[in-house]
Amino acid sequence: MAWSSTGWGRPGREPDAGATAARASFVDYLRAVAPEALPHPGGADLAMPHGTTIVAAVHADGVVMAADRRATVGNLVAQRDIRKVFAADDHCLVGIAGAAGVAAEVARLLQVELVHYEKVEGSPLSLDGKANRLGGMIRGNLDLAMQGLIALPVMAGYDLATGGGRIFSYDAAGGRYEETGFFSVGSGAPFARGALKKLYRPAMSEDDAVVALIQALVDSADDDTATAGPDPYRRIYPSVSSASAAGIRVWDDDELAPRVDAVLAGRRDRPDGPEAPLL
Repeated sequence: MAWSSTGWGRPGREPDAGATAARASFVDYLRAVAPEALPHPGGADLAMPHGTTIVAAVHADGVVMAADRRATVGNLVAQRDIRKVFAADDHCLVGIAGAAGVAAEVARLLQVELVHYEKVEGSPLSLDGKANRLGGMIRGNLDLAMQGLIALPVMAGYDLATGGGRIFSYDAAGGRYEETGFFSVGSGAPFARGALKKLYRPAMSEDDAVVALIQALVDSADDDTATAGPDPYRRIYPSVSSASAAGIRVWDDDELAPRVDAVLAGRRDRPDGPEAPLL
């Protein structure tokens, strides 16, 4: 087999199935011509839960992160109450969309590494250092990501050095990017981000930020089947946590219920959500 201008194939013959796959990616090429070389013979997609959607916003006193509770396998609901937001330490939150098993493992490893660093050095790692470490862990998962086991995080934390909330996003290769104001990741992210563009205010209170994130998740669920809206009948509400100078606060269902009820009540009169001023 040799390489020609049309891709991998045998000289003098039309390109076979591997030729087309080779132009897409090396992994696709292996699936076509040597599936036994892949960790999962046949290259078939694994039936495993995937989680979306994560949203985060900076407010006057810190940062808040929220996520819907649905995990899906293909077009099926695998779990209705999965947790996707984790406290990495006393001032840092991480939410991960994608392969649920990989996401949970990355979150646990980050928690262990941050505790270990603090015990060895006698002081916590800076927020920039935490963000860099998470990027390295995501980069280490690149081989699995190329096989479909991708997990994309968003980190949000209170920076003790600057006295404010910060948000970091990542790509599959571990590239780290600081976001301004708010961010979202997951299949429903475009819809959540569109909602937050209209609702977000830089100096909003923590309570207002929580309501804005709930509104964004409801908008995501309206257009993305993998994202779940609040389920008041089962008392399944979004996972919401915030980070401030006082530490991590995990919002419980009793705190979220009246805010979710108010959001859903407003949607009865205006299903597309609250109006935003034109100017």
